[in-house]
This record gives sequence, structure tokens and C-alpha cells, in this order.
Amino acid sequence: MDAFAQQLVNGLTLGSLYALIAVGYTVVYGIVQLINFAHGEVFMIGAFGALSTWLVLFKGQTGLWVLPIMIIGAIIASVVTAVLMERIAYRPLRNAPRLAPLITAIGISVFLQEFVRLFYGRVPFLDFPDAKQKVPFPQIDVVTGKAFEIGNVTIQRSAVFTVGALIMCAAALWYFVNRTKMGRGMQAVSQDPDTARLMGINVDRVIVVAFAIGAALAAIAGVAQGLQVTNINFKMGFLAGLKAFTAAVLGGIGNVWGAVVGGVTLGIVEAMAVQFIPGTFGGSPWKDVWAFALLIIVLVFRPQGLLGAKVVDRA
Repeated sequence: MDAFAQQLVNGLTLGSLYALIAVGYTVVYGIVQLINFAHGEVFMIGAFGALSTWLVLFKGQTGLWVLPIMIIGAIIASVVTAVLMERIAYRPLRNAPRLAPLITAIGISVFLQEFVRLFYGRVPFLDFPDAKQKVPFPQIDVVTGKAFEIGNVTIQRSAVFTVGALIMCAAALWYFVNRTKMGRGMQAVSQDPDTARLMGINVDRVIVVAFAIGAALAAIAGVAQGLQVTNINFKMGFLAGLKAFTAAVLGGIGNVWGAVVGGVTLGIVEAMAVQFIPGTFGGSPWKDVWAFALLIIVLVFRPQGLLGAKVVDRA
């Protein structure tokens, strides 16, 4: 029973990280029906943005007050990247066949990885570490450190931050989408962008806001990843982004709450598979296999996802 509870906690932590990134996928897909495979790299850049903020402003300091400023730095880096990506690469292809932006997204993903790998350690006048290898991520007082013990279950402090960040971000996003003028505009654009434009809604602005919101959530996830793993690298966004997309499809593409449920479910399944599947097919080397096997099973028996898709089919 203790092993089950421990893996449940571990899975909830991992799933919360996936969910944060998956919600960003969902927000963008719900507006423009674009599978942004470069979203994982936006997550990676958020982590490097937080590290850069710490290196420039606070190197050597680990006080809790440093963390909010690191998060702001991460969000700025991710949002700028996502907005430029939308403006330069995706907007010209908005009316192109769907395969064109999909291939473009894959190209942007590779470009961002290689850009960070080759140039992060060469920023003029700044002593940044070489990103071709794992880079230590600063550990922050209170948020990291000695784990909590509740019975026989160990709870890492960074896990509390990750789960708390998911709850706060999901609540803030719900309020934004359902209680603000821009949020209602996003709902209108997701249903029918042409009619929304006729009603006076600036569709381009709404799409940029959607990319910015998704990037901000990915940036917070990047900080959470760095705090948990204690290091970051230029490749960290690829698999995390793929898992987050899996979580978004698992929960129901275009459904924000589906992305949350899908992310948490995926994380718990991974953790349980590592602990309880015996023999050759168990253990951490097989966790990714079982995660994607879950996706295949759900798509075979419930193609709309666990909570159902919420995307209008635009013929």
C-alpha cells in the first residue's frame, strides 16, 4: 500500500508537469487547429530563460524571493519566442493546407533546439554555461530541499510547487476564458473566425494571445522541471512536448480540462507501470512505451478522448 501511495504521488507530480504543457497545446489548437510541435521547445526555452535571469541578476542567491523573478524571466523568454514563431512562421501559412504548418512546426522545433545548443554559451558579455551538456538549475530555498515525510510516503518540495502551479494556472485560465472580454473573443474565434471578424473581433490579436498564454504555461512548467530534476538541457523539450501532446489527445483535444485530466492520467500510468509491471516489460526503460500504449488504447476505444474533444470542425 505504501508503494502504491508513493507512486501515486510521483505520478501526480509528473502528470501535473505534462498537464501544464498540454494546456498550452490545447489553447493554441482550440483557436487555430494547429498542432504546434515546437511547443516543447518553448517549454525548454522557458527553463533557459529562468536560468539566464538567475545567472544575470542573482547568481549565488537562493532566497525564495528570487523565484518569482525567475518565473517572470522564463515567461518573457517563452512568450517572445512563441509570438515571433506565430508571426513569422505560422501566420503566413494560416490558409495553407494543414500539412504545411505541421512540417513548419517540426522545422521550428529542430531550429530552436540547435539554436540553444550552439549559441547559448556564446552570448556576448555574459558568462553562460555551454548548453551542449546538462546545465545545473538553481535550487531555491523552501521550494527545494529536504523532502516531506507523511507516513511512509516521501513528497518532494518541488512536487508541491508543480502541483500548486497547475492548480493556480488552470483556475486562472478558466477565469480568463470564461469571465473576460478577450476570453470570450477566444471562444468566438475557436468556433468561427470569419464570423468573429465580422463581429469586430481582432482575430490576429486573439491568436497571438492564445500563443502567449500557451507559452506562459510552458515557461512555468520549464521552471518546475528544472527545480525537480536539478538540471536542464537543450533536448528536454522534445519528449516532454510529445508527452504533453499525448496528454492533450488523451483528455480530448481542444478541451482544457481534458488536457489536465489527460496529463495527470498519463503521469500516474507511467509511475504505476514503472513500479508494478514485473519482468522484462517493467521498470523505467519501459515507461514511455506504456504511456504511448495508453494513448493507442484510448484512441481505439474512445477517439474523442476521455472528456471529449471541443473543437469545431471547419470544413
